[in-house]
Amino acid sequence: MTLSIGDQAPAFKLKDAAGQTIRLADFKGQKVVLYFYPKDMTPGCTKEACGFQTDQQPLAAKNAVVIGVSTDDETSHQKFADKYGLQFPLLADTDHAVADSYGVWQEKNNYGKKYWGIKRTTFIIDEQGKIAHIFKKVDTAKHSQEVLAVLEKLA
Repeated sequence: MTLSIGDQAPAFKLKDAAGQTIRLADFKGQKVVLYFYPKDMTPGCTKEACGFQTDQQPLAAKNAVVIGVSTDDETSHQKFADKYGLQFPLLADTDHAVADSYGVWQEKNNYGKKYWGIKRTTFIIDEQGKIAHIFKKVDTAKHSQEVLAVLEKLA
């Protein structure tokens, strides 16, 4: 499935690091920065997550919440959040159903080895649950700043 700007964001219900159920509908009336990342504790994913943590206040000032999604389980997410002081939800999509619904569960190729995994992608979802922006190419070191710049234009 390929999503486009203006499409209704697929609903989801997943567990966070603490085992709490989080739904997209819980954030109606706020912008949601829904970012899909490949794996906890890896260098790129850590840079990306720490950038979002650093920019929590400016993001909140734009009425935006950050939610990370990977196929790691809740225990892995808890260790990741604890190690880096992450204060936003990390959701466990262990069966990759949500990644599938957003079109980011894809075949990848690393040094000739083919496998399936999450393609790093970020969706900004508006207050009504529609997709307002999609980042298909992500520079993990600068991504939170890129998101803030787009949120500024969407305001």
